[in-house]
Amino acid sequence: MPFLRFIPEATNIDFVGRRYYAFALDGLLLLISIVSIMTQGFNLGIDFTGGVMMQVKSAQTVDIGKVRGRVDSLGFGDPELQYFGGGECDKPANSCVMIRVQPHAAQSDQAVANGITTALGPGFTVRSTDVVGPKVSQELFRDGVLATLLAVLMIALYVAVRFEWQYGIGAAIATGHDVLVTAGMYSVLHLDFSLKSVAALLLLAGYSINDTVVVFDRIRENRRKYKRMSLPDLINLSTNHIATRTTLVSVATALSIIPLFFFGGRALFDFSAAILFGIVVGTFSSTYVAAALLLYLPPVGGGNKVEEKTA
Repeated sequence: MPFLRFIPEATNIDFVGRRYYAFALDGLLLLISIVSIMTQGFNLGIDFTGGVMMQVKSAQTVDIGKVRGRVDSLGFGDPELQYFGGGECDKPANSCVMIRVQPHAAQSDQAVANGITTALGPGFTVRSTDVVGPKVSQELFRDGVLATLLAVLMIALYVAVRFEWQYGIGAAIATGHDVLVTAGMYSVLHLDFSLKSVAALLLLAGYSINDTVVVFDRIRENRRKYKRMSLPDLINLSTNHIATRTTLVSVATALSIIPLFFFGGRALFDFSAAILFGIVVGTFSSTYVAAALLLYLPPVGGGNKVEEKTA
């Protein structure tokens, strides 16, 4: 019985010839992202703005949806709630909840804690109350941005060492593009930008470079087989070889994230939305952009000169 195929086993798409359309679309996405970030910035979450963090415990398993409803009634905007475990919190399971809220300007931290305690009712005991100050929050934001930039640079360095420096430049531009455009999505849609968002960007950087390395590896392999083939033809051949694999991997990854997007609640909505958007952008840039950038760099290994036969 033949395998069920949703797309052809082999494709013959002129990726190089259509690169200008891809560059135009990417340029538009980058422009929108940069303008949005520069003009309206990010809707920073509690992690980066400071707030009150409380750990509460119930004698019974907690329905976090009901707890969120009680906290929402206090009008704190978009509070963050999550289960945590360990020690007494495992008896019973899911009996401890961490609540983080950003107080209004006129409210004291103690008033916030008292209000949450009253809203939760006598069935909960407060284990601890902490205040995250704005200075600490600013340091977290700075460190998150720095971690993302260093990740992109180290990925580019790895690719440059693993392949050649031209590939490293292409990887840095493609990966940086994916991270910046996804960050721009947070700004454009006013999604909460928190530590989970930084985790999403770092995850996307790793996912994007995985696709890019697959393309580069096939180009390097075919360069050894077809030494007289022009670089545009070589890029088209290599990209078509892995187009089916890349598409199936992206679809499979997206299918694992879609349930989180629809059923993960507000706590995971922004994270899963960023991952889904990043998968689309990362697949597009790995297929159309990363390899095409080699056309504008010195010939790799001194061979396969750029001859615009297919452009």
